[in-house]
Amino acid sequence: MRKGRKILLYGAGILGVLAAAFVYYYVTLPAINIHASGFWFFILALIAFLGVVYALKKAAGEYRRYGAQIGSFWKEEKALKGFAAVFLLVLAVYLIGSLLSSPILNAGKYRQLLTVEERNFTEDIQEVDFSTIPLLDKDSAALLGDRKMGSLVEMVSQFEVSDDYAQINYQGKPVRVTPLMYASAVKWLTNQKNGIPAYVRIDMATQDTQIVMLDQGIRYSKSEHFNRNLYRHLRFSYPTYIFDDQLFFEIDEEGTPYWVCPVKKFNIGLFGGQTVGHVVLCNAVTGECVDYAVEDVPQWVDKVYSAELLMQLYDYYGVLVHGFFNSVLGQRDCLTTTAGYNYIALDDDVWVYTGLTSVNGDQSNVGFVLMNQRTMEARYYKIEGATETSAMSSAEGQVQNLGYRSTFPLLLNIAGEPTYFVALKDGAGLVKKYAMINIQKYQWVAIGDTVGECEKNYSELLSVNGIVSQTQARQEEVSGVIEVIAPVVLDGYTHYFICLEGNDAVFDADLSREELYGIVRLKEKDKVTLTYEKGYDLNEIRSFAR
Repeated sequence: MRKGRKILLYGAGILGVLAAAFVYYYVTLPAINIHASGFWFFILALIAFLGVVYALKKAAGEYRRYGAQIGSFWKEEKALKGFAAVFLLVLAVYLIGSLLSSPILNAGKYRQLLTVEERNFTEDIQEVDFSTIPLLDKDSAALLGDRKMGSLVEMVSQFEVSDDYAQINYQGKPVRVTPLMYASAVKWLTNQKNGIPAYVRIDMATQDTQIVMLDQGIRYSKSEHFNRNLYRHLRFSYPTYIFDDQLFFEIDEEGTPYWVCPVKKFNIGLFGGQTVGHVVLCNAVTGECVDYAVEDVPQWVDKVYSAELLMQLYDYYGVLVHGFFNSVLGQRDCLTTTAGYNYIALDDDVWVYTGLTSVNGDQSNVGFVLMNQRTMEARYYKIEGATETSAMSSAEGQVQNLGYRSTFPLLLNIAGEPTYFVALKDGAGLVKKYAMINIQKYQWVAIGDTVGECEKNYSELLSVNGIVSQTQARQEEVSGVIEVIAPVVLDGYTHYFICLEGNDAVFDADLSREELYGIVRLKEKDKVTLTYEKGYDLNEIRSFAR
């Protein structure tokens, strides 16, 4: 009888341990992988839990401390010491593995994680097309998304807009996309059967904001619970994969929502030299997952490497140039990324842009770097000039009486000049003006109420300061048949707006310029050749020929 009771007690204890382990695993979701810190913490927690169970059994007096059971007492004591020894051994392996994986002992290997190629700025960064540059930062996009969501009365009570707002290229345009999420646990309970019905898409150039309704709702997301929670769905599908902390929401060229889930790869020891080895694409509607090697990721995917990871990799490259101890003590030739970043659309990919400065924290850049978020390609451009924060302060100084705050700059090529472009926002986060700051001469600042006005003022500023040949290089030529020609009065001067057949651009002839007087004789269906300077909303005609 006593033997059967003892068996039942042992069985109940084993089931209790397994149940506790399952709950811990279900909640924390550690990868079953020796490269995952969470896996080691899981092992340590399990050993500690078993040791506590034994200690509690002893304290409860299940074994007597004297008489015929004295041997059992010492057996129990040895078991507790064994648990402590195993716990310390596992902890020691983890700590030693961390040390052997650190930059202290592997500075050269860390620096080789990123390959950086020096390139020419004007060859790689084409002169800006203002119809494709992202005018909004993430905060401004969030304001537009919340405002659009607030207009949908039937949805706003059930769903909220997630703060993901990933910037991607969609059908050749820079956009930010983010899913909706359940407003609360109760709203999840009442809506989870059909899933999340839409996502937000914002055109970063035109500021057009759309709530894209789906035929079938998003059933796998970060705001789901239990097995449809994205992290849990991935863990049960790939128990050994160590997923990156950032999982990106993207859409393919047909608008189908996906989660882009990078899988960490550790190149140095147990825990060091993190890059990305695989990418799992999870269909947000169906939950179907496809595993790709990082080099085989489809072209439409834009975010594989997070901006933070790429900047960390460059910091290893720039700071560990002469080893770890030089990076801490002498710091000779050490470069580091500046305190911020932005994105550039280039070659149908999204590139992270950030400036480079010395580790001493001076107010000048020695250059800047572009890093591809899909391929990890890195390009260095040696252009000395102001840091982004200095340029932001310079722009804010032009409107200090208004109290506007600058967004983090975009990097543009304007008339062959590396140029910072920022938006100036009021206290409510609304964009009020735009500014362009020359990187190499950051006292050259142009302000405008519109992008077109800002660009025009900046071009005039370059001309005044002797940057003439570059400004002339901005002129382009086009020939065609006039589809529409119409006179318009702007600021007291007569202008002629011209549209050519098969061309969406609008060309502006300012008749205050004597060489353009003859344009009044043109009419629809005439063939004409226009030499113009490309602008944001209008292309300014410099000369014409019939």
